[in-house]
Amino acid sequence: MKLPEDCRYSKQHEWIRVDGDGGTVGITDHAQKELGDVVFVELPEIGQVFSADEVLANVESVKAVSEVYAPVAGEVAAVNSVLDSAPELVNQDPYGEAWFVRIKLTDSIELDNLLTADQYRKYVEEESAG
Repeated sequence: MKLPEDCRYSKQHEWIRVDGDGGTVGITDHAQKELGDVVFVELPEIGQVFSADEVLANVESVKAVSEVYAPVAGEVAAVNSVLDSAPELVNQDPYGEAWFVRIKLTDSIELDNLLTADQYRKYVEEESAG
């Protein structure tokens, strides 16, 4: 499993790439594969504030509707409106063009609760085996 090393990962299969006091959030390649073909993404409003592990967005695929959780607390600074008309990007480029939101971090110490790429890789392997 190839993972960007510059991201941190949640056990709910979200990633965050931190840049200064903000971060870009999306779902992992593993998550999009589990979902199947994504047909709709519901994103939050700019300015909404979330706590870590609070529902941030919804993703609808041909299989199911899944919730996306905030990996850390923060305020939504930008949303990827491209996903409104091109939700299939989630399947094609989960770590690039298919980012969901950019957030201003409330407390960067929360990043310490997330997994590194190596830790996430091991977690997914154990979850799949178990």
